[in-house]
Formats: sequence, structure tokens, C-alpha cells
Amino acid sequence: MEPTVETSRRIKPHQLALGLGVLIAAVTVISGIAATYFQFHGDSEITREVFGNIPSPIKAAFYMIVPITLLYGAVAFSQRMKNWERGAPENRRTTKKNVGQRLKDFRAGVYMQTLLRDPAAGVMHSLMYFPFLVLLAVTTVLEVNHQLPDEAKFLHGDIYRAYSFVGDAAGVLFLIGVGWAIVRRYVQRPYRIRMKTKAEYAVILGTLFAIGVTGFLAEMFRIAVDGRPDFEKWSFVGYPLSGLVENLDTVAGWHQAMWILHVISFLVFLVILPVTMLRHMFTSPINMYLRDRERPKGAMKAMPNLMETELESFGASTVEDFTWKQLVDLDACTMCGRCTSVCPAHATGKPLDPREIVLKSGEVMAATGTPQVSPPLGTVPDITVSANSFFERITPEEIWACTSCKACDEICPVNIEILDKILDMRRYLSLMESNFPTELGGAYMNMENQGNPWGMSNATRGDWSKKVEGIEIVEPGDAFDHEYLYWVGCAGSFDDKNQKVSEAMAKLMRRAGLDFAILGANEMCTGDPARRSGNEYIYQMLAMQNIETLNTMGVKKIVTQCPHCFNTLGNEYPQLDGHYEVIHHTQLLENLIAEGKLDMSRARLDERIVYHDSCYLGRHNDIYMSPRKVIGSLGGVEIVEAPRNGTKGMCCGAGGARMWMEESIGTKVNDERSRELVATGADRIATACPFCYVMMDDGVKAASTEDDGIKVADISMHVLEAIEAGEARDATSPLTMTD
Repeated sequence: MEPTVETSRRIKPHQLALGLGVLIAAVTVISGIAATYFQFHGDSEITREVFGNIPSPIKAAFYMIVPITLLYGAVAFSQRMKNWERGAPENRRTTKKNVGQRLKDFRAGVYMQTLLRDPAAGVMHSLMYFPFLVLLAVTTVLEVNHQLPDEAKFLHGDIYRAYSFVGDAAGVLFLIGVGWAIVRRYVQRPYRIRMKTKAEYAVILGTLFAIGVTGFLAEMFRIAVDGRPDFEKWSFVGYPLSGLVENLDTVAGWHQAMWILHVISFLVFLVILPVTMLRHMFTSPINMYLRDRERPKGAMKAMPNLMETELESFGASTVEDFTWKQLVDLDACTMCGRCTSVCPAHATGKPLDPREIVLKSGEVMAATGTPQVSPPLGTVPDITVSANSFFERITPEEIWACTSCKACDEICPVNIEILDKILDMRRYLSLMESNFPTELGGAYMNMENQGNPWGMSNATRGDWSKKVEGIEIVEPGDAFDHEYLYWVGCAGSFDDKNQKVSEAMAKLMRRAGLDFAILGANEMCTGDPARRSGNEYIYQMLAMQNIETLNTMGVKKIVTQCPHCFNTLGNEYPQLDGHYEVIHHTQLLENLIAEGKLDMSRARLDERIVYHDSCYLGRHNDIYMSPRKVIGSLGGVEIVEAPRNGTKGMCCGAGGARMWMEESIGTKVNDERSRELVATGADRIATACPFCYVMMDDGVKAASTEDDGIKVADISMHVLEAIEAGEARDATSPLTMTD
């Protein structure tokens, strides 16, 4: 198809970058010409002469070399941006609806709020970033004042004194930040930084340090050359230092030498900016601005109906399979390693390192572009990329080790979406290569044939309900005339442990007088395990059957005890025209307790309890307080928190379909997490996810002894036990109305 006039004439991002660079270079040249031609000089004695003591040939060289360097940087950066244009379309447009959120995300990044999640690293970067911007502004203000006619100049008197003070203060803070960074990287050497330190880091930090030091040295000699006027005392660093050199016979020559070194340091900065990790000064703010997206936080990218599509390839294996935003991600990475530091797979000895996924993908993008550009981070000579395939650098073992906990995405200070990339690669491996762990084959077959990954007969899905009086099982052909559909889920239907959760939740809802029913044998797996493991075909098959059932019946509200079902039904079924109000059982319990529908006056547990955050409830859906409020409603409890909790909570190890894969490398994730929970001294561990319940129960049994007596159970089970215990106390003590 021939491109339309509008499409062919549309300015591309790399052209904008190149045009902006040309404009800045042109302004610099014009500035030099104008300054030379007009020769404006102010009359004030309390100011400074721009290019004082600098010979004309050096000034001419400055106005020639700086624009050339700026042009080089613009060309290099535009060539990198061409790689982003290789990506598939993705709607990240700025609209009236999202502009507020975009600006908020941008401010959170440039104000260092995201970096300050790690206070030490955040303060260190702030000490480099903000003073650097001030120093850049100081230089710009000086040049602007230089261009103005005599009567319009403003950099004199008290304004100049303040200007001098601000410049020196910024320089001191900048050097403190750079010095801190050098100590952190080469002396303290935290693991996540030490493992990726390359030679280019020394070049970057050395250049920044040189800019700061030569700036003060040039100021010191300049003030000495000018005879140390009294008003220069406001340069509280340069002025005292100038007293050390004022009597040197060669002070003018030293000033020129330091000025030249300062300019050279800045030119080196401009040269390395687009070809080293320093580029994140531009790419990271761009990425943060683009954070907001149309789909919910917990939803995977939508795919076309696989029964009808004409696409020949699914998922991501080449650079062009990623969207342009995913490619921007690869250049926005700061290589800080925070994603690595919180990855449960990496922490327990698995082959996955989230940072490596980004860096290796970036290496493939850089090596296969036209023209080729530098990789995100320097690589050893032995590493080569011979084809446009991510699997040139990334192994399937890395991809399958992921638990999809989203910890990497949550902690990333520049909002890189790492999990999306892993899941897209899983789609390719599963759908195109049938390259998945052997155990998943059985789960796929069970979901396809039995409607659940356990391989149990769906006819028995509602058998647990026989233990609770009065639960209605509705038929799919009937109109749904209840307030809530209780979506029990596969674990709640077939797993022995989680059947007790289903019973407890059903009893609590009945106590609260809630009008609900279940589907029983007509409920199918939501498809989460299939989708998270890349098998979109089985996911769509199951999802479409469920949606047809729910839409035909007219279901509006759904309660689910499984965060995976909660996320899939609420965030992903809308992609297939399944729109429902979905509430997790911890949210429902919170509401019922707050409204007084669930009587908690006698509920009491005189024990210490710790809550284990579910990844799909927490990081995927930002629900952290509902479970804690429910636990807090119990009388007598002492609530403790694990060291890793909330947004930094550690995964149980079962997400991303890992529940159905063997864990044979390193420490088991659930064992690692269970030891952490046991170490809190808690008598009880509360979960809010069937996978977490199974994994934590198994892990605690391995981590503790029978004497510990630690009880692992879903929140609903703890609540019901507390209520029934209170009622039992009342029954044995008829004269005591309250405990």
C-alpha cells in the first residue's frame, strides 16, 4: 500500500532530535558572532568579563568546536532514536484525560522521588543532578547576559553577588555527589552495582569530577588575575583559593590553562553523553513521561483473536516485535540494578536477572540497527550478535524462571516495564516454538481438556459447597438474580487446603447476609496460568467460554478469593468484552466489617500475626491495606510486618504459572520467604491468595519445627476462627456478654 501524503510527510522522532540539535548549534554560533560583532560591555564594576584573559583565537575555537560537538551529539542521539522507530505501534498519546498523570509521573522522576525509594542512592543522585542543572543554568545566564546591550545587562551588583554564591554552592554539592558516587561504586561496592561496573563508569565519573574541579580551579585563577576584588568574596570557594595563587608570576597562564581544561571536560561530556549510559539524562525523563497507558497495571498486552487473526508470528523474538515504547525502555535503563536486587528468582539462584533482560535486549537492538549504535552498557569483545533475535543473548531458562511478581517494574526508578518483555517472549516460546518446561505441557492439556490446570473433573468443582448449608449453584442458562457471583477458582475448588478457604468465605458471606451463588461445574479456569506462561490460545479459549457464560446470565458483580482470578476477570476480560465489577474477598470483608454487616465484636485472637503480601493483589493491583485492615479488626492480635512487605514484599514463587513448574535450581522461593516470615516470631501467617497459602504452608513446615506451632491460613479462615472462638467463649460463659 502506498503511504498517504500525511504519513509520508509526518516528522519522525529522530528528525526532531536532529533538528533540535541543529537549532542549538546554530544559536551557539550566532551567539559567538553577535558577541564578537557588537562587543557589548557593562559599566558596572561589580560584575565579571566573559572570556576575560582568554585570547581571541581560543574564543573563536570555542564557538567553532562547541557547535560541532553539539551537532555530533544530536546526530548520535537521533541514530539511537531510529531504533525506537523500528518498534510496533503502541498508543501512548498525550490527551486531555492523561496529561495530568503524565506530568505527575514526569515530575516524580525529575524530582528524584522515584530514586529516593532507595534513600542513599536517591540523595547521591540528587546531589549530582540538581547542582548540575544549576551549574548549566549559571553558564547559560552568563552567556545570555553577555549578549545583551549595555543598558539591558542584569548580572551586576547584588545580583552578581548572589549569582556567584549560588554557582559556588552548586559546585560544592555537585562534587560531593560525584565523590559519593565514586566511593559507592569503587569502595563500598554494593553487589548490584559491583556486578555491572564497566570501564565507561570510570570515564563518566572522571569527566563529571573534572568538570567540577576545573570549574573551581578556573574560578580561583580568574579571581587572582582580576586582583581579588572584594565583591568576589561571595565566591566562597574560589575567593579563598585565589589567595594561594595571587602572587604567582604565571597566574594568567594558569587561568587560561584551567579554563581550557574546563571547556575540554565539558566537550568530553557532550561526546560521551549519547554513547554511554549518561544518555539516561534524556531517555529516562522521556520514559517517565510515557508511563501512563490505556490498560490497567495488572493486565498483559491484548492480542487479536487467535482463531481469526492472519498474523503469522506471536509474541516477541525480534526487535520489531517489541513496541516502540518497549524499545525506549531499553535506552532509558540506568543500569542501577534495583530490579535485580528485588527479583526473587535471582535472589534464590535462578538464571533470571531482570536487568540483564533489558541490557541484552538493548544489545540486540543496538547491534542490528541501521546504523549500528553503542550497546546500553559496554560489553566484552567476545559477545557478538549475529541475528535480529533476542534469543541470541537471552536463554529460555531466564524467561521461564520469572514468577511475574512485578517487583522489578515496581522498584524501577525510571518506570521500565520489564515484565511485559518477559511475558511477550514467553508468548513466542510457547506459541511459536513450543519451547516450554515439560511440566507445563500437562497443565496446558488439563486446562484444554478439563477446564482447570489440576486435571480434575470439572463435575466435582462445586463438591466443597456441600459442607456449607444453603449455597446455591446456578445454571448458565438461567438469569442471574443474585447480588454477587462467588468465583471460587480452581484452587478453591480442587485443592484440599484452599477448599477450607472457600468454606470459610462462604460462611462469612452468609453471616453477613450477602446474596450470592456459585457456578459449580460451569465455572472454568480464568486462563491466568495459560496467559502468564505465554499460551494465549488456551487463555482465549477459556476466557471466551467464561465470558459467554457470564454475559448470557447477566452477571454484574463478582467476588473472588484468588488475586490471579481477580486480576484476570477485572483487568483482562474487558479486552474480550467481559465487563464486571470484581472485588477481592479481602476488600469485601473490609467493607462488610466497616458497614457492621459482619459482627466482629467477639472476634479475638491473642496471638502475633504477620501478613504475606500477594503479588497479584499488591503490586499488580495496589491493594495493600484491605487485608491489613481486616486483620486489624480482630481483637487481641499483635500485627508484625516482615522485613520485605508492601510494594517490596517477596513473592511466594508460584506466580507466572510457576505453580506448575518444577523448581530445581537454587533455593526454593517459598522456602526463602517462609524463613523470613517465621523469623518475625509470628504465631500465625495470613495469606490472601490460594497459591501463597499452599507455598507458605509448605515452606513453613520446612522452615520450622512442630514445637513452633505456626499456623498458616487464608485471612478468611483466621477471621472465621476468631468469630467462632468468641461465640464458643460466650456459650461456655453465659454471664459474660463480651470478652
